[in-house]
Amino acid sequence: MTLVRFAKPPRESRNRLDAHERRIALVRLGVAAASFVVVGRLFDLQVLARGFYEALASGQHGIYSELFPDRGEVYLTDPTSADGVFPAAVNDKLAQVYANPREIRDPEAAAKALAPVLELPEGDLLAKLSRKEDPYEPLKKKVPDAVVEAVRKLSLLGIGFVPEPVRVYPEKTSVAHLTGFLGLNEQGERVGRYGVEGYWNKELAGERGFLEAEKDPAGRLIGTSGRVMSPAKDGDEFILTVDRTVQYVVCDKLKKAVGQYGAEGGTVIVMQPETGAVLAMCNVPDYDPNDYAKVADASVFNNPAIYHPYEPGSVFKPITMSAAIDAGKVLPSTTYADEGSVVIGPFTIKNSDGAANGEQTMTQVLEKSLNTGTIFAVRRLGSPAFLKYVEDFGFGSLTGVELDTESPGDIASLRKRGEIWGATASFGQGLTVTPIQLVSAFSAIANGGKLMKPTVVREIRHPDGRIEKIEPKVVRQVINKRTASLVSGMLVNVVAHGHGKKAAVPGYYVAGKTGTAQVPKKDGQGYEKDVSIGTFAGFAPADHPAFVMLVKIDRPRDVQWAEASAAPLFGDIAKFLLDYLQIPPDLKR
Repeated sequence: MTLVRFAKPPRESRNRLDAHERRIALVRLGVAAASFVVVGRLFDLQVLARGFYEALASGQHGIYSELFPDRGEVYLTDPTSADGVFPAAVNDKLAQVYANPREIRDPEAAAKALAPVLELPEGDLLAKLSRKEDPYEPLKKKVPDAVVEAVRKLSLLGIGFVPEPVRVYPEKTSVAHLTGFLGLNEQGERVGRYGVEGYWNKELAGERGFLEAEKDPAGRLIGTSGRVMSPAKDGDEFILTVDRTVQYVVCDKLKKAVGQYGAEGGTVIVMQPETGAVLAMCNVPDYDPNDYAKVADASVFNNPAIYHPYEPGSVFKPITMSAAIDAGKVLPSTTYADEGSVVIGPFTIKNSDGAANGEQTMTQVLEKSLNTGTIFAVRRLGSPAFLKYVEDFGFGSLTGVELDTESPGDIASLRKRGEIWGATASFGQGLTVTPIQLVSAFSAIANGGKLMKPTVVREIRHPDGRIEKIEPKVVRQVINKRTASLVSGMLVNVVAHGHGKKAAVPGYYVAGKTGTAQVPKKDGQGYEKDVSIGTFAGFAPADHPAFVMLVKIDRPRDVQWAEASAAPLFGDIAKFLLDYLQIPPDLKR
C-alpha cells in the first residue's frame, strides 16, 4: 500500500488564505448586522410605531409638530361619593372632522353628501375639498359622536376625524367663580381664565411635546428618516377643599336671599378657621362657564369674594377692639361716656342711631355697634399701632388664595395725617377690604389669634402618580390667645343681646358682628343716599369653632340694616352647617 503524502502549502500561501476567509466572514457579519437593523427598523415602523406614523402620514402636521397634553381636571370634595370627589372642571372628547383633498376623487359629490350631515353650506365645503395642494383641511369642530357616525356611513375617501378636547363644568353656575373657565388668548390658544383655571393654568395645561422629522418634496413625512420626539406631559389634577354639598346649599340659600331682599347681589364664604380651608364660596350674580361667551357683561367673571373691595362698616369693629385689647389699652369691661357723637376738627361723627347712651363698656360698644366707642378705643391705641394691627390682620395685601384676579383692598387712608382717618376706619369707613380678607381676619379671632392663609386646594395629583398634600399655613400670630378668647366672648354677646340676634342658632353659642356700610358715590364725594351693603361675619360654636362665615348682601332694596338681611341668612346657613358637620349642641334646651 502506498501512502500518499500531501505537502503543506508554503507559509505565504497559508497567510493569504486566512486573510481571504476573514474578509468573507466580515462581509457575512456585516450583511447579517445590516439585515438585523433593517428588520428591526421595519418592526419599529410597522408595529411599535404604527399608530404614530399613521397619525402623521396625512401630512396634517408640520415638520415641528406639537403633541398636546391632556389638561388636568379639577374636583370638589364630596364625602358622599365613593371616591370622595366630584368633577368641577373635566375634559370631554368630541371630534373634529377634516379632509385630505389630495385623496378626494369627486369634491362636488363629497360636498353634496357632507353638507346636510355637518349642517354646513355646500359651497363652503366644495371650496375646501377642492384645494388639492392641501393635505389637511378642517371642516367642523366639536362634532358629537352621532354626527361622526353619520359621516362614517358616507364612506367618503379623504374624510377623517381627530379627537377634540372640550372643557366641561358639570356644576355650572354654582362653582363658576371658583373654577373660572378655559378660553382663548390672542393667539387662539386655550388658556385658563379666572378662578382655579387662571391661577393654576400652567400646572393644569401640562407641557407640550414636539416632533422633528423630515418631509419629502410633496410634504409627506419620511418614515425611514430620523426623528426626534419629546412626548407631552399631562397637566396636574386638583382636588379642592370646597365641599360639594356645602357649596350647593350655601349658593341656593344665597340666591333665595338676594331675591327676597331685592338685592343686586351677594357673597358667602365658609372657611375652617384652624386650616384656612374654604368649604364654600358663592356669589350672585354668577354665570355658566360652559357658555361663558354668552355673558353680556364680562365683569361678571370677576369673583366678588376676592376681587371687589368695599367699605365694610361696623363688621370691622371687632378688628379695632381686638387691636386695642391685645395692646393692653382697654378691656371688655373698660367704660367711657357715650355722648352720641364725637367732634374731630370740622367733622362730627355720630352713632348710627344718633343716640347718646351714657356710660358704656367695650362689650356694649360691640353689642350696640357704637361708633363713638371704637373711636375711644383707637384714641387709646394710637394711630401707628392701629395701622400695624390692621396690616397684621391681612388688610391691604393679598391673602394668596389660589384664585385668579385677587385684589388687595385699600387701607392707604390710615397712612394719612390727621385723627379723622383712624377714627372713621375704626368703624369700617374710609378703607376698603375684600370678603376673603374679612373672613380670614375673623378666622384669626376664632383660631386663637393665628391668621391662616386661605386655601381652596386640598391636594395636587401629578401625572407621575405623586400626590402633593396642601398643608395649612400660619401667616402670623396677630393677637394673643387670651385676646382672641375675650373678643370671641364679646361677639357671643352681640348675637345673644345685640344686633346679631337673628344670626343665632338654638342650642349653640354663636359669635359674630353685623355691619351696615354706606356705599361711596362713584365720583368719590360722599355716599349714595339710601344705598347700603349688609355684612355679617362670625363663627360657631364660639369656644371650639367648626367654621367661620361671612355673609354679604349688596344694595338690598327691601331692608336697610344688616341685622335684617345678612344676619338671618348667616343663622340659616349656620344651622345647616352645624347639622351637616354633626357638631353637638353647647346648650341643652
